[in-house]
Amino acid sequence: MGVALVTPFKEDDRIDFGALGKLVDLQLQNGTDYLVVLGTTAETPVLTDNEKKEVADFIINKVQGKLPIVLGVGGNNTHAVVNDLKTKDFTGVDAVLSVVPYYNKPSQEGMYRHFQAIAEATDLPILLYNVPGRTGVNMTADTTLRLARDFKNIAGIKEASGNIVQMDDIIKNKPNDFMVISGDDGITYPLIALGAVGVISVIGNAFPKEFSRMVRLALSGDWENALRIHHDFTELFELLFVDGNPAGVKCMLHAMGYCENKLRLPLVPTRITTFEKIRAVLDHLNIKA
Repeated sequence: MGVALVTPFKEDDRIDFGALGKLVDLQLQNGTDYLVVLGTTAETPVLTDNEKKEVADFIINKVQGKLPIVLGVGGNNTHAVVNDLKTKDFTGVDAVLSVVPYYNKPSQEGMYRHFQAIAEATDLPILLYNVPGRTGVNMTADTTLRLARDFKNIAGIKEASGNIVQMDDIIKNKPNDFMVISGDDGITYPLIALGAVGVISVIGNAFPKEFSRMVRLALSGDWENALRIHHDFTELFELLFVDGNPAGVKCMLHAMGYCENKLRLPLVPTRITTFEKIRAVLDHLNIKA
């Protein structure tokens, strides 16, 4: 289980590094296998370049090599992404997560050439990130498999298309060492059953111990106990995203006392009704809210 870390903010909109440190400690102490820094859940589009560097440096220094770091390095300007990979310091970074280009809606060939340029710009392992609900375009199984076969440092994909048939196609036909990783907490259990190797999780921000246990149980074939944990969280899976991400998980973390319930515009906190539902589920799980 990798965890896509949130970026906590203070009420005055500044980054809350004290809260971020506590969240990193929570991951270090509770079974998380790696950290994903500056992904979607981190509200990266609303961070300045300087803030992105501060967040990455803070987490890398805090972790001190105890967990692998996967850094979000993506965009819809291929030349800019390539330039970042060639010129920025990636000391302490173990791999990069790079999203399918958003908004300008490239063809499948355009996606292939985009990731070809990225693969040729770095020796770091690359995780592709397919999330058509955010990018406006889906990278097909054929394109993913073509990239997996053609570039040794393209090590895997975070698949968040929601299309089980597409994911199964990738798992069935991929090279042996290419990793398929769930991009949705709610379908991690069935996707592992198909052959996925784990998840890059949002709910893991709040429940690293429980959700990493579910992943490990499923990977070891203990389906009954893994399913029990999966079912414990099914209501939270829905509540996490009903008002958008990371509004749900920040609401949850606030209820648990880890950070302020603060996002940067254009994102806003969950509705009161969602907050009350989250608090009720946390109470049911015997977690202080």
